[in-house]
Amino acid sequence: MPRTTSTRRTTVNTPRKRRVDVARRDDLLRQVQEIFLNEGFTSLTIGELTERLHCSKATLYSVAATKEQLVVLATKQFFGESADEIEATVAAEADPKAKILTYLGGVANAMRRNSKAFYEDMVAFAPTAEVYARNTARAAERVRELIDGGIQEGRFRATDGVFASQLVALAIEGVQSGVLLERTGLSAADAFNELAVLLLNGLLRSPE
Repeated sequence: MPRTTSTRRTTVNTPRKRRVDVARRDDLLRQVQEIFLNEGFTSLTIGELTERLHCSKATLYSVAATKEQLVVLATKQFFGESADEIEATVAAEADPKAKILTYLGGVANAMRRNSKAFYEDMVAFAPTAEVYARNTARAAERVRELIDGGIQEGRFRATDGVFASQLVALAIEGVQSGVLLERTGLSAADAFNELAVLLLNGLLRSPE
C-alpha cells in the first residue's frame, strides 16, 4: 500500500539554539559548574541560571539542550578537571608514599568543593550518580596502581600491598555508596583524607 504524504505542518516546541563560540561555551559551563557545586542543582531553573549568568535561554541551550544535560556536563567537567589537576601534582612526586598522599589528598580537596546540597543532589540523580560511581571506581583503581608501584620499588610490603589495594577499593565503594559516610558521620572529603593516613601507616616497611 503506498504511503500517503500529509501536507499539514506539525509544530514542535523545542528549545531555540544559538551558535556560541567554544571559549564562551566553556566559560558558561564553568560558571554553571560553580553555581551547582555551591548550591546544588535540583531547585535551580534554567530561567534563574540565565538571570545569574546574564545570558539568554538560547545561549544557555547552546551549551546543553536541557537542564538535565547541563547538570551532567557540569558534573563531568568537575570530575575531569579535578582528575587532571590531581594527576599533575602526583606526577611531580617521586616517592610512592608521597604519590598516594598527594593523590588521596587531591581527591579530598576536590570533594571539599562540593556543598552538601550538590553532593545530595548528585547521588540522588541517576545520571550524575553514575558519573560519580565511574570516577570513584577509577580512584580505587588509581590507588591500586600507586600501591603496586611502591611494591615494585620495594617501598611497600608486598603482602600488605595486596590487602591494602582491596581495602581501598572497599573503602572507596563505601564512600561512593554513602554507607561509610552514614556510619562515620564524615564527609566524602574527610573520608578520603582519613583513608590516606590509615593506609600509609600500614604500608610502610618501617615506621617513620
